[in-house]
Amino acid sequence: MSNATSPATIRPEEAAHFGKLAADWWDPKGSSAMLHRLNPVRLGFIRSAIDAHWPGDSHLVRPLLGKRALDVGCGAGLLCEPLARLGASVTGVDAAAENIAAASAHAAGGGLSIDYRHGEIGALGLSGFDLVCSMEVIEHVADKAAFVRALAATLAPGGLMVLSTPNRTTHSKWLMVEAAERIGMVPRGTHHWDDFITPDELRDLLDGAGLIMGEPQGIAFSPLKGLHLSSDLALNYIVTATAR
Repeated sequence: MSNATSPATIRPEEAAHFGKLAADWWDPKGSSAMLHRLNPVRLGFIRSAIDAHWPGDSHLVRPLLGKRALDVGCGAGLLCEPLARLGASVTGVDAAAENIAAASAHAAGGGLSIDYRHGEIGALGLSGFDLVCSMEVIEHVADKAAFVRALAATLAPGGLMVLSTPNRTTHSKWLMVEAAERIGMVPRGTHHWDDFITPDELRDLLDGAGLIMGEPQGIAFSPLKGLHLSSDLALNYIVTATAR
């Protein structure tokens, strides 16, 4: 697909915001500390989804061996690298060139071969991926429907998609925007509550792109457990999607 035929989904101001965080992305105590806490929770869900979608030995260390994985909105590679270690041939796409540079350098330092691309997902001509992930990204794009269609176009027949995003609730507004940004847990300007998307809205977008959404699972927070998978969808949720 070319830029002439694919609607723009990147917001330049969002790309600039996250690009400024690139150098700090891999510091678990830096500006991306919350992502480092969130990543194991998302990976737990993804591993379970992989085992359910491609039944086999759930004890396999590399269940994605021989499969292609795509992470859209990959940042500096926090999810790409674990997917590579699970055996996948991984491609990561991000709107910020600074993130792609940081991701490439970190992967090279760890001896991982990951194909990182900078640009608009609908204009890169990517297709045939067994696993397509996009974590905490859809709330930042300019055209959600176009973005979901572009994601769907990259999915191979029989493939699996995994998305996560904040829910648009009073709880998420208070905790993720008002509290987290005010006390510095999340960099100011990261979240815009009006752009958050509810599970029903996401289901409709996926349906419009020819995909069926699985049962959403919440990512909740408590002082005792920290971030964890939950039946409570009020803060954040993660879902699978497959072709109809």
